[in-house]
Amino acid sequence: MPVTGGRGEREPPAHPPVLIEGGTLVLEDGTLEDGALLLAGGRIAYAGPADLVPPYLTLPGGPTLAARQCRRYDARGHWVFPGFFDLHVHGGGGADTMHGTAAALQRIAEVHAAHGTAHLVATTTSQEHRRVLAAVRAVRDAMALSRGEAWQGARIAGVHLEGPYVNPARAGAQDRAHLRPPDLEELAEIAGAAGDGFLLATLAPELPGAEEAIDFLTRRGVTVAMGHTDARFEQALAAMEKGVRHVTHTFNAMSPLHHREPGAAGAALLSGPEVTCEVIADGVHVHPRVIHALWRLKGAGGICLVTDAVAAAGMPEGEYELGGRKVTLKGGACRLADGTLAGSALTMDRAVAYVVREVGVPVHEAAAMAALTPARAVGLAGRKGSLRVGKDADVAILDHDFQCVATFVKGRAVFDKAH
Repeated sequence: MPVTGGRGEREPPAHPPVLIEGGTLVLEDGTLEDGALLLAGGRIAYAGPADLVPPYLTLPGGPTLAARQCRRYDARGHWVFPGFFDLHVHGGGGADTMHGTAAALQRIAEVHAAHGTAHLVATTTSQEHRRVLAAVRAVRDAMALSRGEAWQGARIAGVHLEGPYVNPARAGAQDRAHLRPPDLEELAEIAGAAGDGFLLATLAPELPGAEEAIDFLTRRGVTVAMGHTDARFEQALAAMEKGVRHVTHTFNAMSPLHHREPGAAGAALLSGPEVTCEVIADGVHVHPRVIHALWRLKGAGGICLVTDAVAAAGMPEGEYELGGRKVTLKGGACRLADGTLAGSALTMDRAVAYVVREVGVPVHEAAAMAALTPARAVGLAGRKGSLRVGKDADVAILDHDFQCVATFVKGRAVFDKAH
């Protein structure tokens, strides 16, 4: 019987076993120097000290494997992280999710895999309904293709619908011409097109019809986020009580914290453990001490590092696009012509480096923020997000400057800097 992954997808045959040895394993509760990680049958079969790798392992439901038969990967001098899980990716390598083609998503996946991302959630922007629907259909096609042998890059885990049901007062780089209140008929079409790949939806909970949309989405297993919102503190808390479980790029494009009106940002800071908060840790979007405050209040289990990457990610300075709008990458920031921040050119390895070096987050907690917490936010942490025996063999190997040198998805190398 073929192995199936999360949400029922069929998996290709497993790849030959790989023994990653000599690196520093980044585990859920700390780090382990001179560790070893055995990837077999698409899963993690061993994670522990290199000198304690058993000579033979019996794989679940499979044969006994001799460690000496494994292909060996020398990770000495490197960090061995769980493969990163990015919930918020608009583009990369000059391609945009809104191009609405599997080829564009392949290019995006390739670029992000080169920075440690094993799984990404392709994210839409606010456009007319037919264009959003076309993009969602392309994501579903790319999801299937990304599980095949010909795909080189991160897997497409699903779709993140960002807009058009957001507040024009907090539009950010979203095109105000296409913003509108939630529409249940449109959402039903999107849900039908996305199938079980509809993972995340961002909306402004203060808009008319938002309460009904939250109910519609949560009943279908979609994680609902508040973002691009001008909600007052009480409105944001009420939305969390009704089913909002995620906050999109916390502090950006939302009503700010004020000592007399805490706003949506204050609600995010004071939210319970069931609510996760994205943060764009690029040194541009949020001050490092503000990220530190969020970490002190929410902990690594409440924070998801995201890139919010646009087509400019992985590219030189110049002009690109975001959902049809011109974006200029200059000095590390992506902006519209009027100076508005428009996503980022961030990659996940850089985000991890930033929170470790500039915010003071321990490496293993940074790993949780980049992998386990995002996977949990969309209901996939049972198989993904950490280097635990039995979980999917998704691995990011970074040098000690936190630059990615190799990425594995289900035990298959989808990026290897040495080749």
